[in-house]
Amino acid sequence: MTERVERAGLQVAQELAEFIETQALPGTGVEAKTFWEGFSGLIHEEGPRNAALLEHRAALQSQIAQWHKSRANQPHDAKAYKSFLEEIGYLLPEGDAFEIETSNVDPEIAHVPGPQLVVPITNARFALNAANARWGSLYDAFYGTDAMGVRPPKGGYDRGHGARVVARARVFLDEAFPITGTSHADAQRYYVHEGALLIDDQPLADPAKFVGYRGHPKAPEAVLLVNNGLHVELVFDRTHPIGARDQAGLADVFMESALTAIMDCEDSVACVDAEDKVLAYSNWLGLMKGDLNTQFEKGGQTLTRALNPDRVYTAPDGSEITRKGRALLWVRNVGHLMTNPAILDRDGNEVFEGLMDGAITTLIAMHDLKAQGGNSERGSVYVVKPKMHGPDEVAFTDACFSRIEGFLGLPANTVKLGIMDEERRTSVNLKECIRAAKSRVAFINTGFLDRTGDEIHTSMEAGPFSRKDFIKRKAWIGGYENRNVDIGLECGLMGRAQIGKGMWAMPDAMAAMLEQKIEHPKAGANCAWVPSPTAATLHALHYHKVDVISVQEKMRAGGRRAHVETLLDIPLASYQMWSKDQVLREVENNAQGILGYVVRWIDQGVGCSKVPDINDVGLMEDRATCRISAQHIANWLHHGVVSADEVRGAMEKMAKVVDAQNAGDPLYRPMAPGFDGIAYQAACDLVFKGAEQPSGYTEPVLHARRLELKAAG
Repeated sequence: MTERVERAGLQVAQELAEFIETQALPGTGVEAKTFWEGFSGLIHEEGPRNAALLEHRAALQSQIAQWHKSRANQPHDAKAYKSFLEEIGYLLPEGDAFEIETSNVDPEIAHVPGPQLVVPITNARFALNAANARWGSLYDAFYGTDAMGVRPPKGGYDRGHGARVVARARVFLDEAFPITGTSHADAQRYYVHEGALLIDDQPLADPAKFVGYRGHPKAPEAVLLVNNGLHVELVFDRTHPIGARDQAGLADVFMESALTAIMDCEDSVACVDAEDKVLAYSNWLGLMKGDLNTQFEKGGQTLTRALNPDRVYTAPDGSEITRKGRALLWVRNVGHLMTNPAILDRDGNEVFEGLMDGAITTLIAMHDLKAQGGNSERGSVYVVKPKMHGPDEVAFTDACFSRIEGFLGLPANTVKLGIMDEERRTSVNLKECIRAAKSRVAFINTGFLDRTGDEIHTSMEAGPFSRKDFIKRKAWIGGYENRNVDIGLECGLMGRAQIGKGMWAMPDAMAAMLEQKIEHPKAGANCAWVPSPTAATLHALHYHKVDVISVQEKMRAGGRRAHVETLLDIPLASYQMWSKDQVLREVENNAQGILGYVVRWIDQGVGCSKVPDINDVGLMEDRATCRISAQHIANWLHHGVVSADEVRGAMEKMAKVVDAQNAGDPLYRPMAPGFDGIAYQAACDLVFKGAEQPSGYTEPVLHARRLELKAAG
């Protein structure tokens, strides 16, 4: 049983109350009584509105399902469908032109395009790695991955592979920072003379790209350059193993990489009770106070990781300048759906977790607002809010943050809002969603996986969907991605906010990422998600090649490239001539991903995993990837493409595969041969009960099964 204490009509788990009162509140200037009374008012007055919004979601879904059922076996009438969505208030009228009014936005968000990391806040080491990923070694990123086409030979340092790394880095320097009359490949000396950087006595083609240096001007230890707003540091050290063999003594090239990072309390974590939430909030507090650290074993040694300091240089005019050593941090709260047993309201009901996250993560961020040189230099708190459905839910979030700012004593619109454009009712009403929070919006982002999961669930009764690879090829996805950028630019996000793109899901495939992910900045996105600090360093190369600000200016002048009709084009299978082998292969691929993810979520509390797919390619899996896979099988089950017995057979077959893939994990609990464990049952629930889950979300099943396992000890 959870031990609880009463606070302003709330029954709060004792460990959470102690954390708030002894760790989060001290230093903020907010009294405990003030916080609890304000928080209780938020829960008891905004909670019913939250519940009403969820009821409205369900009512709309029921109407859409009935519309499709009544037209079963008829050709889809796109015009009638759009009119119907307008009649029921799902598709709203688009209002007049406007621009957002967000102010006090840090430059990493408003002005400088670059990579963005997303990491689970419950893993302190991952969180610190992400915060410190503001800077990354280009040499290490090239050497340790397949970015140049091949991986390094096994064993010790390979000089041949290392030489190719150095040569490839010099190519980048020539592209981003050309030298008048020579090449970085031929350079033997870098030095500063009368405020200018000279390379073998030659200046940069654009001298303004020289920002500063460290050490003696005649033989600097480091030279700082800038291109498209992103910094690059050249490190010189002739005692270093690389620098000793380099004719210029260049030992490394450090890239400004992850300008921003999202500390995730949602899709990549498994937080189901007070114990889990305290862990998440504690790590966020450590980041906001700047004292988070963690110890780990490596090479037989105990190492401590902490936040990196800022980087200090001498400017060309001789003054001292500082550049941030850490990514600017967002925190992603949970959405409106879930409740959490960490706190009960006056009637004994679990409170909405999104309200809890909003109040507590903002309270914690006040430690940064009171510090010098911390996360935000502009006095803002950055919160991403996922899984909102339409303008009413965005307006509700805006009102909740206004209320939170009120009882915490913060200026209006201190909290900046990130809108995840990942549910269809938000996509088709995106302009009005932005308008609903126009004074605090600082981020919009597309998310193909959640967006597809919602597409399948919303249109569950319309018919069987295409296979997953073919869904990506349908017109709606291109329209969705283009329209997000176009509306963002129309609404004045350029120079005020981020327009983001989704995750690269294959952390080991960096050559493919370098080839493909350049399309995100080319598409006008001034940030895009990457799965690791190394990927951030490599993705930064794209923002040196593409001037995103210029791209956005051209797009803004060109008008919209896609309209709402494209987004309403349901990606159903155009014909069903699949063989039984093709159907089972698709189901097995989905089942393998679900099982590989869910077994760690339930048994180990790991909310984000690199899960080998059916071809043993490691893919980053979180609840979004699980959602689309579960909904896809549920859709095919619902329409008889595959039978329940065939799905059970696929689940059992893939459980054995997942068991084999995890044989080396001492914490892993095999699913076969009994197929009766809680994790396996959870995976089956996601599939066989998928059609009835609210919006097709995985959280209700996963949370219930994880709590069941924890209760069983």
